[in-house]
Amino acid sequence: MMVDDYVVDVLMRDLVAHDRRTASFLIYLWMTFEAARRHRERVAISYQTIADAIGISKSTAQSGVRWLLKRKLIEAGKSSVTATPVYRVLRPWRN
Repeated sequence: MMVDDYVVDVLMRDLVAHDRRTASFLIYLWMTFEAARRHRERVAISYQTIADAIGISKSTAQSGVRWLLKRKLIEAGKSSVTATPVYRVLRPWRN
């Protein structure tokens, strides 16, 4: 899978240097590859799975996901309050 130039040239600097949200960038990158690996547009992933895959704490994963949702770089849904969230990685620069 190829990563858009925008992710490395712009998004990385924006999230890491400007927003100081390195974990959010890592989560975005990992979710992009995880969706491609599973051949799905939407993937159900728990905070603990994200944390374990990236090597961060669960609370840092939660905070990183919240930031990506706020920035509209991902969208999330749940079938119930206790269900594992289903995420879709967005690429707003492609519009």
